[in-house]
Amino acid sequence: MFEHKNSDILPTSRFISRVLKYFGYSILLVAFALLVGVLGYHFFANLDWIDSFYNASMILTGMGPAAEMITTQAKLFSSFYALFSGIAFLSMATVLVAPIAHRSLHTFHLDNYESK
Repeated sequence: MFEHKNSDILPTSRFISRVLKYFGYSILLVAFALLVGVLGYHFFANLDWIDSFYNASMILTGMGPAAEMITTQAKLFSSFYALFSGIAFLSMATVLVAPIAHRSLHTFHLDNYESK
C-alpha cells in the first residue's frame, strides 16, 4: 500500500493527498461507529434520536454515558458499545497516524541507507 523502503520518498503534494485520504477513512470509521451507537441506543434503550446521538457521542469520545440505562438489554448494549468504542477509537487513531508514521520511518531509513 505504501512505497517500498528502497523507493524514493513521496513528494509533499502526494503525501498530503495520502494524509487526507486516510483522514477520510477515519471519518468513515467515526460515522460508522456513531451510527451503530445511535441505532443501538434508540432501539435498545428507547432513547429519542437526539438523546441516542448524544449518548453515542459521549461513549465514543470516552466521556462516559449521559443517560442511565434501565433495562437489561440497554445495559448490555451500552456495555458492548463501550468496548466497541474503545477498539474503534484506537483503530481511528491508527488509520490517521499510519501515513505520518510511515513517512517518518521511511525518511529515517533513507538517511540510514544514504550513509552507508
